[in-house]
Amino acid sequence: IGLDWEEPKRVAEAVQKMGLRHAVVTSVNRDELKDGGAAVFAATIRWIRRMNPTCKVEVLTPDFKGVYEALQVVIDARPDVYNHNVETVPRLYKRVRPQAIYKRSLQVLKWAKEMNPAAPTKSGFMLGLGETWDEVIEVMHDMHEHDVDILTIGQYLRPSFQHLPIQRYVPLEEFAALKAEGKKMGFRHVESGPFVRSSYHAHEQADGATGTLNVTGEQ
Repeated sequence: IGLDWEEPKRVAEAVQKMGLRHAVVTSVNRDELKDGGAAVFAATIRWIRRMNPTCKVEVLTPDFKGVYEALQVVIDARPDVYNHNVETVPRLYKRVRPQAIYKRSLQVLKWAKEMNPAAPTKSGFMLGLGETWDEVIEVMHDMHEHDVDILTIGQYLRPSFQHLPIQRYVPLEEFAALKAEGKKMGFRHVESGPFVRSSYHAHEQADGATGTLNVTGEQ
């Protein structure tokens, strides 16, 4: 599928029509492209800023196959928040994310923070795929050590019978316990609950990371 270079402008127009104050821009993986679609992300950020100067822009990107220069193109456009999800614990990658590499995802997040220390970095994962408590805690430590500011934790929900089955439904108490662990580790904001997703209350997550909300998301 060829690139549509009018798409960034159309996205900015949609943001304007909806009167958004925080826009989350994401895409399907375009690994067949040399830059993984980085230039389109950058153009979309710039178009949104041009047409909606007060709107915050968050991007949720693929790992660009770990190509530093591709990530640099996106960060040079100065998104307000950079997000790349690790999705699950490393033991489950071959089953859940067969095309991805856990350590590469962590490296991309660290690079993003090094490229623009002022912008919060964000990542998250799903529970209910067969992970253990200790594996989850280890992933959280890894994310914090790679300079992730905002952490999101949600319940995996099976989109269709062609997708991986749910191994278990995680109780609310466990989500609360993980939020508390994240607070102890020093994440600037933690969102943890069964229906949490990357764009869930994204503006509040960004505000929390910059200090206007505390780590639990409470006013």
